[in-house]
Amino acid sequence: MRIKAPFFFLAMILSFSSCISTKKLSYLQENTDVVDSVIEVQRLKKPYRIQIGDLLSIRVKALDQELVGMFNPIDEASLNATTEERVYFDGFTVDDHGNIRVPTLGELNVLGYTVDEVREMVENELLERYFREEANLFVTVKLAGIRYTTLGEIGSGSQVIYKEQVTIIEAIANAGGITDVGDRQKVKIVRQYPQGEEIHTIDVTSIEATSSPYYYIQPNDVIIVNPLPQKALGFGTTGLESFRTIATIFTLITSVVLIFTR
Repeated sequence: MRIKAPFFFLAMILSFSSCISTKKLSYLQENTDVVDSVIEVQRLKKPYRIQIGDLLSIRVKALDQELVGMFNPIDEASLNATTEERVYFDGFTVDDHGNIRVPTLGELNVLGYTVDEVREMVENELLERYFREEANLFVTVKLAGIRYTTLGEIGSGSQVIYKEQVTIIEAIANAGGITDVGDRQKVKIVRQYPQGEEIHTIDVTSIEATSSPYYYIQPNDVIIVNPLPQKALGFGTTGLESFRTIATIFTLITSVVLIFTR
């Protein structure tokens, strides 16, 4: 009985210290010291600038439909493919030199430009070479979805969201969410820049994440969620699960001690 008491006490301590608290599982927690706080999401002040590997969707509309037809991709209704496949085949991929190839216009360098600047570029080229002001030319340029990759304690693989802006919370939800043993306080974002890749960290359990410059993801981001120590130790995610694990270990140790002390 003298042996069991210390072991039992130790098991109780470990079971409660090894379980994962709700603070590590909840998203965007508000500061308890602030009453009726208002969440203000600060959008990125700097617009996204196109990078190598981005996929652009360009559409041209005008009064002369026959002339417009040679600029636009194949009619979507006649192409038996998924949305992502249509975007892949009909979109304009930015090559290693920062160029896209547009029908009749040839190569246009778009590296480092915003989508609005590319739209103006295409409009000016078309007005100068093919259309007149009276043609009511209307050009739209958009990123063909926000593509990103997830790894670790989150649904792994390539993800696509067809929106102009995507938050880190939306990206996580679209990937299936973070597991109970995923570290939400140190979510890593590997982001591409002209000078190379950089790694950023964001705590998605805090409401302060909404004011982070990395709250909105960018195309080609890699989101990495590392496991909490509880996973490596093999403990459960709740106090009950941890207690069961400790109880099993305690029973095993007690049995071994009794065998060798007889």
